[in-house]
Amino acid sequence: MPCPPQPGRAGPVPSPQRGPAAGPPVALATPPSSPRFPLPMWRMRTAAAGARAGRRQENGGRGAAEGVPPEAGGQRAEIRGGGRQPARAAEERLPPAAGAGRQSGRGSPGCRHPPDPPAGQVPLAGSRLCLYEDGTELSEGFFRTLPPQTELVLLGAGESWQGCVSDVERLLAAFHSQQDAVIEAAQKLLSDEQAPRRQKLLADLIHNLQENISAEDRQEDSKWFEGLESRFKNKSSYMRYSCESRIRSYMKEVNNFISNVHPTARDAYKRIIDLMLDKLKSAKYNGCYFDRREEEAVRLCTTEGWFSCQGPFDRDDCPCKHSINPYSNKESRILFSTWNLDHIIEKKRTVVPELAEAVKTRDGREVNWEYFYQLLFTIDNLKLVHIACHKKTGHNLSCDKTKIYRKRKQTHEIS
Repeated sequence: MPCPPQPGRAGPVPSPQRGPAAGPPVALATPPSSPRFPLPMWRMRTAAAGARAGRRQENGGRGAAEGVPPEAGGQRAEIRGGGRQPARAAEERLPPAAGAGRQSGRGSPGCRHPPDPPAGQVPLAGSRLCLYEDGTELSEGFFRTLPPQTELVLLGAGESWQGCVSDVERLLAAFHSQQDAVIEAAQKLLSDEQAPRRQKLLADLIHNLQENISAEDRQEDSKWFEGLESRFKNKSSYMRYSCESRIRSYMKEVNNFISNVHPTARDAYKRIIDLMLDKLKSAKYNGCYFDRREEEAVRLCTTEGWFSCQGPFDRDDCPCKHSINPYSNKESRILFSTWNLDHIIEKKRTVVPELAEAVKTRDGREVNWEYFYQLLFTIDNLKLVHIACHKKTGHNLSCDKTKIYRKRKQTHEIS
């Protein structure tokens, strides 16, 4: 896991000292080494004084023998390494507090890992104590006011904690460094889980982690090709076909509109369709948009095959940060078919009718069919959007009137 302790509300470590003025003692436990989660996480909860007395009896009076001062204000902190696994109890004294008062702040975004502390010890020099929930550092005075069961994190020098943000960072890191272990753990939890919401979260996690993104050929990921024709030998060839099919359907709509064109303009309209079709064929129906093997300038995905929603027609980005990798598994491939190549300037309501009108009223002018080609079949006017970002209301956008006809070249006679 990349980020061990990092800030939750943070602050200097309360430091018990010898003598009656000592602050609240802290009972520490060293996390056992774990091949899955090798970095220790010093997590603790505050507890009442009665629990402290019970721990001293269990340890055979070690606390008194080692000079651990009595409770101050009935408050102590019980530290559990790793935050989850059983630990060996080892009482230690902490360094003096650095400063006073409650300091509100966030930890640094990145976290560095100093060497792991020896068994039975915690980082001493530069240690700070913070609230688990958001990383606010604690002063000794504020520490005394915490209610029982407040969750804390002990930070060593160079460590930071940002509360739940840090937990998410650790989890994301585990997806990469310990993927098999995370899948195994999630499967065990799912087998006993009864709550529908938690079942879905665990099932989605397992599903996403079991993706076979790097596989390209049919023999490498046969499940991905289930239900597809045998002519598709690799994922990219099918994805190209998928994109080509969408562009072909747009061409078909343009062709079918000819019945709405004024009779005197139909021949000219048909000639423009033929020109567009020839260009589409030479561009292989722009299937490159979905092919991860293509150059970055022409594809809509990463080299791994990740597609990001480009947001509704009236926004520059996706507010929900939708993304999908149809190359990963069969389910994602099928779900990707619900994503839309949405025309910013609408195809049916605006572009095609405008083309028909331009042909009808050209009056000797040459229709700029390549401008309409860009609007109909290229990413100049197409956005890839998640179904939830596909607004089906009118876009109320129009074609650029200055581009509908080609500008005539002027000739000058030499006298």
